[in-house]
Amino acid sequence: MYLETVFLSCKIIAPFLFLYNMKKTIVLYGLAIALILLVIQVFQYQLFVKYISFEVFIGILAMIFTVIGVWFGIRWTSPKKTTIAKSSTKVLVFGDQLGSYGLSKRETEILEQINLGKTNQEIADELFISLSTVKSHVSNLFSKLDVKNRVQAIQKAKELTNTASTKV
Repeated sequence: MYLETVFLSCKIIAPFLFLYNMKKTIVLYGLAIALILLVIQVFQYQLFVKYISFEVFIGILAMIFTVIGVWFGIRWTSPKKTTIAKSSTKVLVFGDQLGSYGLSKRETEILEQINLGKTNQEIADELFISLSTVKSHVSNLFSKLDVKNRVQAIQKAKELTNTASTKV
């Protein structure tokens, strides 16, 4: 009886050996489940039916599947590790070059953050100021640089720093 079960399980498992090209985890899970089923079949026919009552067998089987379920649940619901790629945007440091155009140090910092593509909330978090303060600085930037949006502000700042660097 035991050899027939092993032979039958080998005949069942053999056609699925092409799965080695798939992800390692899928194959390992499949093999683990096949092994568990094989063990259950062997114990069911040889030990449990002869020596242990049916209720105990069902209890042990329930415990096995509970442990497997908890393990899969923990594995699937655990937070995934994510890596954040650094932006490849060229960082412009305007520094004191725009100070002659009436921009304060804080407005220059905010302009640099805008150049990095950050939102007002991200700028506020980064510079430890309130969102309304960032909005006020952005509004002042727009009026001092005589622009209407962020893209124009960055273009104008680049032009001004280029002309300032060529004059020096």
